Amino acid sequence: MDPVGPPALSAERLTVIAGSRCLVRELELALAPGEFLAVLGRNGCGKTLTLHTLAGLRTPAAGTVHLEGKPLAHLGRRSIAQRLGVLTQDAEEGLGMRVLESVLIGRHPHLSWLEWESARDRERAFASLTRVDLADFAHRELASLSGGEQRRAAIASLLAQDPNTFLLDEPTNHLDPHHQLQVLELFRQLTREGRSVIASLHDPTLAARFADRVLLLYGDGRHAAGTARELLEAGRLAGLYGCNVRAFGAGADAHFIPVV
Repeated sequence: MDPVGPPALSAERLTVIAGSRCLVRELELALAPGEFLAVLGRNGCGKTLTLHTLAGLRTPAAGTVHLEGKPLAHLGRRSIAQRLGVLTQDAEEGLGMRVLESVLIGRHPHLSWLEWESARDRERAFASLTRVDLADFAHRELASLSGGEQRRAAIASLLAQDPNTFLLDEPTNHLDPHHQLQVLELFRQLTREGRSVIASLHDPTLAARFADRVLLLYGDGRHAAGTARELLEAGRLAGLYGCNVRAFGAGADAHFIPVV
């Protein structure tokens, strides 16, 4: 990691509004290369809209976003897609598309107009399917897969895209516990290779295990950012989620359980 280089992704005074609600007010964020940031908060607090704003999929009410030091608003979508990959909360079924074909879509930002996928692109797609335990499903219809298998296929497409920064909206959606850990460890490994990750999560225990830093969104404009060790504690999480939380262990071994 180059300590004097620009952040992988940064936001200055970023404000996110939905209707009459200010969800996030004047967020300051700098995601370093090799860093994993988890975004936590209750349903409707603005996690998805914030990720979409950071990805340039919606215009901020105020503030700016920079990707690798360049204003996101000045970059074309193709240029953004070569550097920034987005996993949306729920993927479409693909209208009869085969699994391998859906993964190859991730290679499109790297192809010129009307260029077909090469043998190397197909190798990348197969390698990505292997990383999510779906190599044997390559020629299956995407719509025939379970919800969790479709989620892993969408992640494989993102891996094939090969960006420097990943924005993941609830990457553990539909996944069983084994694959939740597998997928998050996969992205944790990518940060060790210098990639950067922002992931919205519902489980603070997973955030404690995999994230370097966390961003807490309260849904009323307030937010808090800091290290996972600093912010992931029972009292703060109780205020975030509006319920009592019991903590066991500390650091990466911390577990958090909501209680009545």
